[in-house]
Amino acid sequence: MTRTLTALFDSYEGAEGTVRDLEAAGISHDQISILANRGAAGDRVKVKEGNETGPGAGTGAAVGAVVGGAGGVLAGLGMLAIPGVGPVVAAGWLVSAAVGAVGGAAVGGAGGGLIGAMIGNGVPEQDAHVYAEGVRRGGTLVTVRVEEAMVPTAEAILQKYREVDPRSRSQAYRAGGWSRFDENAPAYTEAELEEERRLRMPPSTF
Repeated sequence: MTRTLTALFDSYEGAEGTVRDLEAAGISHDQISILANRGAAGDRVKVKEGNETGPGAGTGAAVGAVVGGAGGVLAGLGMLAIPGVGPVVAAGWLVSAAVGAVGGAAVGGAGGGLIGAMIGNGVPEQDAHVYAEGVRRGGTLVTVRVEEAMVPTAEAILQKYREVDPRSRSQAYRAGGWSRFDENAPAYTEAELEEERRLRMPPSTF
């Protein structure tokens, strides 16, 4: 039996390390997905020259290709725009399921499709909304499908890099008036993303 494990990280570096450790543990990159707010990825990934975000980015169009990691799922990073989130760096099966792409860099738009893809793969609806909102606010999502025997190993790796507790994060969001992910909401500005990082991440990570 295959289980889907999902984790939100405030740090792109934490998510990146998680992906590398999952692959090092023998989990195929075909079973791993990563979805990062472009502002979170920052200088860790480079948009290929000539593929900068274009006019269609706000409506869910593909916005370019990315030079990512040396191998595995990170080598397949692409850029797309998610309504309500803005430009993201993404790769893997969950992204393909959300946008209808088959392999390679993600193409197309993912709004409700992202929520639906998570729910369809066993993520509780409430958590799915928190995860999508977390990416909107500058976070990075890692999703992995593993056999039952590998669940303890995968869970230990996810916890190693300080994954976000969706329940407590939901409470924090709701305290500010949030109720659910809204794909019609405006994407966060750079200044708003910076403020979110200051609220969510320890000073030592800056």
